Amino acid sequence: MGDLFRCSSLEEGIRQVFGEGVSITGNRAVTGGDINEAMCLTLSNGERVFVKCNRLKGEDFFRAEAIGLGAIRATNTIKTPLVYCYGFDENRNYSFLMMDMVIASTKIKDYYIQLGVELAALHKAKTEEFVTDGIYGFVEDNFIGSTRQINAGCDSWIDFFRSFRLEPQLRMATRHYAKEFDKRLMRKVNSLLDRLPDILIEPEFPSLVHGDLWAGNHIVGSNGKAWLIDPAAYVGHSEVDIAMTELFGRFPEEFYRAYNSMNHLESGYSDRRNIYNLYQILNHVNLFGTSYIPSAVDIIEHYGRD
Repeated sequence: MGDLFRCSSLEEGIRQVFGEGVSITGNRAVTGGDINEAMCLTLSNGERVFVKCNRLKGEDFFRAEAIGLGAIRATNTIKTPLVYCYGFDENRNYSFLMMDMVIASTKIKDYYIQLGVELAALHKAKTEEFVTDGIYGFVEDNFIGSTRQINAGCDSWIDFFRSFRLEPQLRMATRHYAKEFDKRLMRKVNSLLDRLPDILIEPEFPSLVHGDLWAGNHIVGSNGKAWLIDPAAYVGHSEVDIAMTELFGRFPEEFYRAYNSMNHLESGYSDRRNIYNLYQILNHVNLFGTSYIPSAVDIIEHYGRD
């Protein structure tokens, strides 16, 4: 995945990447993110760089994103922005991530077909270098949104998903919303967790997944194709990415046809989809509040038993 460069200011990062004589000549705010501020810096050599910054999150937040982008990039399957450096700028009092500025082009005619093909290739890429212990997990913990995501190594996908995806989110949700997660619902929660081996399946092979693949996390790149951004990457089951594409409105149908032609979804996927998306919905509960609780309860009621 390559070495990550940590620096103590934006200026240091620019000098290290572009040379001693290069400086910042312009700064333009970029909109679109929910968690971070973003800007486009114009440099004295005519280059532009994209910077994400956050006063509340530490530099480990951006280090994790950089590692995820680097992992996807290392598979040579689908484009991601090139990361230059990350760090904490003491003068500006924020952590930051600096990467190349992706200049959007016009979508190619078969944009979603190509996205499906390239995502399938990502999911079929070798994963050994991305896990340090076990088959599933990742080289480091990272974040889903602003929630820490545990990526401890595990030899069973079902055990990994239960222990490091559903259970941590459920603990947070039930701690903060004990009234909504009453005793009766918790019986169903425990039943659902016990029944996971009957609902989920072990994949044919482990896949590097983006981990947060909704419509806002792919952008049109300079080549007119899809580029992936803002990953919550880890090695898991490819179905979690496909499930996420359906959570907030499906991608166009040609995406699914193209993906399925390259990496066929196993029988019963539609029965597993909502279990995978329960993780994402619970994270939204924990980040954004009670408006997402009814969706989580519907899934728990469907799969749990009294």
